[in-house]
Amino acid sequence: MFKIMIVEDDETIRDTISDTLQKWNFETFTTTDFTETLNNFIAEKPHLVLLDINLPVYDGFYWCQKIREISKAPILFISSRNTNMDMVMAMNMGGDDFVNKPFSIEVLTAKINAILRRTYNYADQAIDAIQHNNVILNLKDGSATVGEQHIDLSKNEYKLLHLLMKNHGKIISREKLLRGLWDDERYVDDNTLTVNINRLRKKIEQAGAVGYIETKVGQGYIIP
Repeated sequence: MFKIMIVEDDETIRDTISDTLQKWNFETFTTTDFTETLNNFIAEKPHLVLLDINLPVYDGFYWCQKIREISKAPILFISSRNTNMDMVMAMNMGGDDFVNKPFSIEVLTAKINAILRRTYNYADQAIDAIQHNNVILNLKDGSATVGEQHIDLSKNEYKLLHLLMKNHGKIISREKLLRGLWDDERYVDDNTLTVNINRLRKKIEQAGAVGYIETKVGQGYIIP
């Protein structure tokens, strides 16, 4: 069982997150004395920290820096401060991801599972998802999420996105993508792949992830 440490001074938000995560079989620990955040972390040894930025005494950036001095445990910022500078600072301080308030509890849970999977390589959790940058692919229902935007995918769009996200940073040839969609690509019009890629790209870009899938002329496609 994974333990999640919640550092959030809003009691309603803190309790909602804690109750939801416990329903997904996570163990949770909530900090209420915000002068003891680092000591609580050391004592509890959580697998992941949910960290607000605006906190009493010291802000989340301070505690992130302190935790990073002694641990590589993933840190997910949750905050109403959503400027580019806040997000850049969160990542530069050692944060692994950033969720804006108000947020969907389902999206937050999916992000937590994705970070834990990436960090600890676990396979059999309640929610199966792949995450890269701001896009989450839900492997259970074949849908995707960009930030707070939900995307319904066709079967082929899901297969394409799954293959590209699993291999992000690598160029995937058109031939390999065709094999991923159909058993024998020789009997498929090459234009069919182009149509599916264009539809997938349009859906993702309309949800806010502009330029997420890049075309490499004469080579294939890549999610950088």
